[in-house]
Amino acid sequence: MEKKLDLTARNFPSAEEEAEVEAEALPASRYAGPESAYRLAFTDHEFLLREELRPVRMQLELLKPEMVQSAHAITSTIVIFGSARIVPPDVAQDRIDAARAAGDEAALKAAQTQLAMSRYYDEARRFSAIVTRKSRELETPVYVVTGGGPGIMEAGNRGAFEVGGKSIGLNIVLPHEQEPNPYITPELCFQFHYFALRKMHFVMRSIALVCFPGGFGTLDELFETLTLTQTGKSRRRPILLFGREFWTRLIDFDWLIETGMISPGDVGLFRFVETAEEAWDLLAVEYGFDLPDTTTGEFADD
Repeated sequence: MEKKLDLTARNFPSAEEEAEVEAEALPASRYAGPESAYRLAFTDHEFLLREELRPVRMQLELLKPEMVQSAHAITSTIVIFGSARIVPPDVAQDRIDAARAAGDEAALKAAQTQLAMSRYYDEARRFSAIVTRKSRELETPVYVVTGGGPGIMEAGNRGAFEVGGKSIGLNIVLPHEQEPNPYITPELCFQFHYFALRKMHFVMRSIALVCFPGGFGTLDELFETLTLTQTGKSRRRPILLFGREFWTRLIDFDWLIETGMISPGDVGLFRFVETAEEAWDLLAVEYGFDLPDTTTGEFADD
């Protein structure tokens, strides 16, 4: 007699199957109208957006990126923070040319500043390319993750894209700057409503934070990471600040020490770097990325 028992068969229909049944049944039902409470709770859009469901929505924003990245075997990332307002050098040069042609001195001065700052776009782009290319040789690949927007974020995703690698974008809904940049790997492009959960995902898999010049958002992300490290809530990892002149003019770290606001040792939580190669070299020393396999692999203790 032929055996027909399936020991791994589901005992109940899946939520997806039930949702499909509902979608087919409701259009012809008297209970399909907006006033009806008949819809399955997890397919009821209006119900899920109720104020009381905020804890559920927060849990979903924690779980979705976590589960998707786990499915792609992503365990280690390098986070790139920086301004959305830093443009590529060619864009800055076009603005200079337009301002000169229009005889607009104020616009010309602003465009010249943008051109000077655009070097950070190139450094972020090259750094991301180096990380993506070099990590292919590692047993555990390292993926670049950005905030998913324009500027330095775009440069980070672009560098990975241009060398044929994947990268992650953690975008957030804002009144402006909502569109993700075009260089993020689509299956790793996420959108957030809650800043706090977005920042948690930045840190969860990170082995390093690389911070380029930026404004309030960049400072928020940088100082939250520094605080988590300083207080021991997060393990210590390299925090690299691109552009010593920018950061030391913006933040008087010596004054913070002198006034007792931070301990002298707290400035050891971060390092200044100027180029993509310098940043990679520091990370390679920290993690042994460029050492021979026999030094970092199975026989490292011999």
